[in-house]
Formats: sequence, C-alpha cells, structure tokens
Amino acid sequence: MNRKWVLFGVLVVPAVALVVGCSNNSTVPTQKAAAPQSGEAKPDGAKGDEHAHKPGTHGGTIVALGKDSYHAEAVFEKGGKVRLYMLGKEETRVQQVEAQTLSAFVTPEGSTDAVPVAFKPEPQQGDAAGTTSLFVAALPEGLAGKKVQVTINNINVGGERFRIGFGNEAHGDAMPAKKATAEEQKLFLTPGGLYTAADIKANGDTIPAVKYRGIRPTHQANPTPGQKICPISRTASNPKFTWVIGGKTYEFCCIPCIEEFLTTAKEKPAEIKDPSEYVKK
Repeated sequence: MNRKWVLFGVLVVPAVALVVGCSNNSTVPTQKAAAPQSGEAKPDGAKGDEHAHKPGTHGGTIVALGKDSYHAEAVFEKGGKVRLYMLGKEETRVQQVEAQTLSAFVTPEGSTDAVPVAFKPEPQQGDAAGTTSLFVAALPEGLAGKKVQVTINNINVGGERFRIGFGNEAHGDAMPAKKATAEEQKLFLTPGGLYTAADIKANGDTIPAVKYRGIRPTHQANPTPGQKICPISRTASNPKFTWVIGGKTYEFCCIPCIEEFLTTAKEKPAEIKDPSEYVKK
C-alpha cells in the first residue's frame, strides 16, 4: 500500500526514484525509463551526446543536470550526512546557485517507502551573498550506512529547473577508500626525473586525491605582489595543497595542477624552478 506524507501543508505522493550518476553505485529502475526530457538528469550509461565523467574531487558520485548543462557531486559521509556540491558544465568548476532549500526523498534499497528530507544551503568560502555551491542534508534515522536512493524533484540553476537523483552503496558507516588508478600509481608512486623515492615517502606514499580528499580548491585570480602562486595556474596557491618534488615543497591551487606539475618534473625536469621562484612579482 502506497504511503503519503504531508510536507509543509502539501500532500506529497512519493514517486519511483530515478537514480543517475557516473559510478557503479547507481541503481537502475526495474521499469523501463522514459526518454529524459529537457531539464532532467539522464540515467548513467545513456547513449547519444553523453560522455563519461571522472570521479568527483571529493570522492563522490558525479551527476549531470540536463544535457550536461551543469553537474553536481553527491558525497555520503560518515554518520549519515550527505553533501551535494554544485558544479558547472566543466566538472572542475564550482557553480554558485540561488540559496534555496531542496525537498528530497530517500528510499532504502528494497523498499517503496520514500522518506522526505531537506537539503539546506551551506555557502562555501567565495560564494556570493544569496548564493551557495553546497547543500547538506542528514539521512533519516536508521538509514546511515545503508544503500539508499535520493531524489530531488526541483532545483533552480541558472534560471532553469532540474530534477536529479543519486544513490550510494551500503558501506557500514564510512565512505569506501579511494584506490589509486594505474595512471595515478605510475605518476605519484613511481620515481622519475626530479621525483625521488624519498619524495614519495615524504608525501605519505599516497596520491593527492586521497591525501586531500574533501578539501575544496580555491582560485584567487589576482594574487598580490609577494604572494605565493601556483606553478601551473599562476593564481594564488593554497597551502593546503602541497607536494614534495626533488626534496622541495611546492604549493598549488588544486589537485589537477599537482598532476600537471609532477608530470613536467618527471618528463622535463629542466623546466622546474625552485619554489621561491613561484611568487607574484
């Protein structure tokens, strides 16, 4: 028997959640899904102009809004907290949207009973007044660590309305640890050029995506004279994103810049300057 809820004075009838995303954690509905309309997120694996998305910066699931007009990264945290980071057409760009409360429904695996939850705006540093690039919600009691589907029926982005959904895998009470890909192991865990075994040990025998998981990159486009700058983007560096190369510590603005700089250090070591050279003149 279908259940109904009264939410903020409105009678809500839960619908079957459409789960999308770019990881194997997504659940495909048992019924054949209708072709997505404009303003809806397409299911994972859809044909046509869809493309594969890279894993999210925060270790979450990337969800496309519309025909890749925008993206979001859904992250399930220990204790049942769920974060939804808003991203642009390019998944590496932060997208500010109108600060709004998102009404969502959480459906446990094997159940048709959807429980309403609210995603509250939590503006991050750099978000303009009245906007946010992050929404946060708490899973209903008893669902933390269990496999669930989350559906948000309406979110306003850039003057458009979208419906999105995403899921997770049961994982006790913590997110699964990210494992280095073969390319990441070759780049970060193998010496070459200026990059030594001692550097690898100094960096914690790990990769940036693991070491800096959950840290949001910042890009200050106009650093002041004397301020340290990222060797790649030439924007202000972030002391939270450092990497040891050739026994010296370099500061970057984000993980992709660490990857590009290390590639140069291994393949074209003569082009690498001392950290003291990467300062705004």
